[in-house]
Amino acid sequence: MALSSGLIKEIERSVAVALEEDVGGGDITAALIPPHHLATATIITRESAVMCGQPWAERVFQAVDASTQIEWQVEEGQRLEPGTVLCNLSGSARSLLTAERAALNFLQTLMGVATESSRYADAVAKYDTQILDTRKTIPGLRLAQKYAVKTGGCANHRIGLFDAYLIKENHIAAAGGIEQAILQARQNQPSAHVEVEVETLAQLTQALDAGADIIMLDNFSLTEIEQAVAQAHGRAKLEVSGNVELEHLASLAATGVDFISTGALTKHVRAIDLSMRFSEA
Repeated sequence: MALSSGLIKEIERSVAVALEEDVGGGDITAALIPPHHLATATIITRESAVMCGQPWAERVFQAVDASTQIEWQVEEGQRLEPGTVLCNLSGSARSLLTAERAALNFLQTLMGVATESSRYADAVAKYDTQILDTRKTIPGLRLAQKYAVKTGGCANHRIGLFDAYLIKENHIAAAGGIEQAILQARQNQPSAHVEVEVETLAQLTQALDAGADIIMLDNFSLTEIEQAVAQAHGRAKLEVSGNVELEHLASLAATGVDFISTGALTKHVRAIDLSMRFSEA
């Protein structure tokens, strides 16, 4: 996956923060080792996972010591079995030990997101429905987690509050109604996608008539979703959201909706069990 200039800057920023909080004024334990002592190491996964986070791990090792050599044995997005070697490392023993935890923290978190995303993507593979993430991300790691979602086979919703409209219940109430909110959105940002969250079929009609690009069906029953698809008839994209569970994805996708969004991809993160095995060169 090609990295944008914005993502490269974000990787540099997040790695700098991670090293500052972990290393601080210096790794006093690694300083027990002679400065010119060389070593090699491997990073392995102890469980099945989807590979993700190589750019972050590389940046950690290079930021600690630019002379560290990294040889990846797997591709980003590759599905891995337990015991798979992710990479081989060589360089200063001090540097490898200092970089270890920050690098593994990025890898275990992003691999966790990518692995969960792959499960959701697999569940709707035979349908045209896309699984989307949300803004329910770990603070400071939004772009990293959204990268991991895509690596796992799902897609990104809006990045933040700045790049697309999502008009929800409180926005509608404050703006004076669905039609008024959409009209104002078109005036403020004519080129931005306008999405509206609705809670009833009556509100769906209002959103369709007002020209919403995407309509989010919030906590609709399966029957109501089917009715909404028939009612919209292609006039707007439809997105299902609210209490989305992995075991229900296929039945939701079978209704013909365009998108299913869920915060579970990024907020129910379970880190992948990784290990760095150290050996002298």
